[in-house]
Amino acid sequence: MGKHLNYTLELVSELWDKYKNGDSLRSIARSIDRPSSTIYKRFAPTGGIRPAPGIRPKVVLSLEEREEISRGIVSNLSIREIALLLDRSPSTISREVNKNGGRRDYRAAKADKAAWLNALRPKLCKLAIYPKLALIVEKKLRLKWSPEQIAGWLKKTYPNDDSMNVSHETIYRSLFIQARGVLKKELLQLLRSKRTIRRSKSTSLKGDGLGRIPNTVSIRERPAEVEDRAVPGHWEGDLIEESQYSCIATLVERQTRFVMLVKVQSKKNEEFINALIKQAQTLPRELYKSLTWDRGIEMKAHQKFTLATDIQIHFCDPRSPWQRGSNENTNRLLRQYLPKGTDLSVHSQKDLDEIARQLNTRPRKTLDYVY
Repeated sequence: MGKHLNYTLELVSELWDKYKNGDSLRSIARSIDRPSSTIYKRFAPTGGIRPAPGIRPKVVLSLEEREEISRGIVSNLSIREIALLLDRSPSTISREVNKNGGRRDYRAAKADKAAWLNALRPKLCKLAIYPKLALIVEKKLRLKWSPEQIAGWLKKTYPNDDSMNVSHETIYRSLFIQARGVLKKELLQLLRSKRTIRRSKSTSLKGDGLGRIPNTVSIRERPAEVEDRAVPGHWEGDLIEESQYSCIATLVERQTRFVMLVKVQSKKNEEFINALIKQAQTLPRELYKSLTWDRGIEMKAHQKFTLATDIQIHFCDPRSPWQRGSNENTNRLLRQYLPKGTDLSVHSQKDLDEIARQLNTRPRKTLDYVY
């Protein structure tokens, strides 16, 4: 595991993007070289629901304005003089100073932090405002109704009473974000999924792509010559990525551990498969007989690849990356050249070819240090 990781706003936003796009906690954690429990702890406080970004309204004092207030106090300016400099109402400046220690103890950074903390206080949701509505929702949940069924039933039963209508998403949020204190956590166990953090319907369908790739051929159907590495020409592949537009396909030949890297503009099915087809056509047919891949959704168009190249793709069992051990080990070696958290899109295909060349000319222990 790597050194201490600084969870910047940009990195946290990227993690939420991956989660929204359907990546599993395991794959998100692997992308930053952390255990999946770390990602779970980061998402769990909000129940897997992305918190709204902190946006400072224009009417609220900015940090720069608070620093000007602090300088004005040090310069012994009056409240009215400071207000005039900032084009603000004197009452606004007066309230700001008085609630943050007065002229003697006012500090800009401390006042700004306090303002953000106050803005983060939980707002009352509809179920908290209308106890009768919350009670009905709880009763229906105990009958094992889904939030969507409850919301639909309420709309039919109380068509003209807004206080008795609530969206299914609000019910989910009240269940998964326990800070709201409206619905009991035990009610989560009555949902079909039994999840402890939220996945919206659209993203939960996506998942890791398991079961969503049509007409797959299992790794268990690979010929024996693939298993014992008796002959060359059988490859393992994977996709390493840092963002949606920063992807590299890694290919490793099982017998010789020969590495090829393919620059991919996007993990979208067609673009990804076209890049693999182009790479495969650079090799003689006898040196590329089969390919083993995990169940990433980028392989949804795998039949197009087989049709164009006559190369059969075998898919690993769900959540079994160890079944492509040579490729997993190579991906770890690649991080020496392509560190986690860096933009992979800056590397040209020529750059990747050079990295592959360096890997292929390194002595390997598994090959008795012969290359």
